[in-house]
Amino acid sequence: MQGERGWLLLLLLPAALIFLVFFTLPMGRLFLMSGAGELGWSVYLTALTEQRYWRSMLSTITLSVVVTLSTLVIAGIAGVFLARNQFTGIQILTALLTLPLAFPGVVIGFMVIMLGGRQGLVSQLSEPLLGEPVVFAYSMVGLFVGYIYFSIPRTILTVMAAAEKLDQRLIEAARSLGASNWRVLCDVYIPGLRPALLAAGAICFATSMGAFGTAFTLATKIDVMPMVIYTEFTLHANIAMAAVLSFLLGLVTWAALAFARTLSGSVVSTAA
Repeated sequence: MQGERGWLLLLLLPAALIFLVFFTLPMGRLFLMSGAGELGWSVYLTALTEQRYWRSMLSTITLSVVVTLSTLVIAGIAGVFLARNQFTGIQILTALLTLPLAFPGVVIGFMVIMLGGRQGLVSQLSEPLLGEPVVFAYSMVGLFVGYIYFSIPRTILTVMAAAEKLDQRLIEAARSLGASNWRVLCDVYIPGLRPALLAAGAICFATSMGAFGTAFTLATKIDVMPMVIYTEFTLHANIAMAAVLSFLLGLVTWAALAFARTLSGSVVSTAA
């Protein structure tokens, strides 16, 4: 028994070292830097009370929630359809839907500009029809489109994997009892996919909260927290405030992940 425990501890050692070197030490250093500025530790109170900072945090959370909910609806429907239907070309279609995983945030930002920028496709089509170009790339709408673009592929893959494991007999039993498609969706698909949807939604939310490349590319009228942190650190050399905002952003994201994990655990316990 002692030998087995020692072997397990030895296997955990690489993970513990990585956690120490790449997480604990940098976060500890960042925490010390947050209180080393002119305001001292009262910088946390400033970050929580100054309008610019809490409005940016609110905008970031709102955008991330909207992106997460939209992604779950779109990717949930598409993932279930792809998992439950076989047709010619499904492998190619799945590969195309997951293609955005290969692009970094900056490239996705450029794609949004090509679609909704001043010289983008939407602008060129809307100007002769409406008399003026429709430009949305450099706003929250553009950022929403970009975040949706890279959030859908990983959610589709998660939903497809979960949908393939659903017991087909439950669906057939519901239909044999006269359940409509809506009742089958609400009573079979959604409960069966809930753990996967919660996990995918948590990852989607966390990614949207901290995404920087796309926001940096489109950052004309966008005031989300990653851009505020970047501005404080590079333009204002306010390292203490940048550290505090980083901690607050991480805290909100961690709380959302912990909440999703709690919900997922309660769902599994109830099902068992």
